[in-house]
Amino acid sequence: MSSAARSANAEPHAPVRSVESRHAGGGGEAAPLVLMGARRRAPWLLVEVDGSSEAHLALVWALREAARREATVVAVGVLPGSDGDLLDGPTRLPVAEIDALRDRLDAALCRAVAETGVRGRSRSAVLERPVFDALTAAVRGADLVVVGAEGKRLLRPALPRPRLRHVARGA
Repeated sequence: MSSAARSANAEPHAPVRSVESRHAGGGGEAAPLVLMGARRRAPWLLVEVDGSSEAHLALVWALREAARREATVVAVGVLPGSDGDLLDGPTRLPVAEIDALRDRLDAALCRAVAETGVRGRSRSAVLERPVFDALTAAVRGADLVVVGAEGKRLLRPALPRPRLRHVARGA
C-alpha cells in the first residue's frame, strides 16, 4: 500500500511522518511527527426521484457529479404526506405501498446507473414528507439543527445571508 493510500485511510488526527523525516537517514534519533489536518468529508447529493423525466435527468447529473467529486448520491423517494395538519400525527401507509415505492426508486436508480456507468456511488432511501420538507427548507435558507447522541450541529445555508444595511446614527 502506498503512503498516500495509508494516510488517506488513517484517522484524521493520526500522526504521520513528514517527507523530510523519512529521507533524513539520521542516526538512532526518532523522526519528528507532523499532524495532518482532518480531511474534508465526501459530499452527499440528495435527489428526489418522483418518476418524472426531470427527476431522471437530475439523477443522471448527480451520478456523474458524484464520480467527479467522489461523492455519494442518495436517491430519495418521498412518502405521500397527509393533506391535513402536520400536527395531526403520523399516518401509516400500507407496507405494500412503501415496498412499491422502494421498487420504483431502485428501478430508477438502476436505469440511471446503467446510463452513466457510475457504479458504487449511490444509495436509495424512502423518507417521510416532514423529513424531506425540513431538508428542503434548509436548502432555501432555514437553519437546520441536527441533534443526536454525539451532540448537536447547526446546518446553515452555504451562501451567506444578505447583510442588513445599517443606518448611520443621527441620519
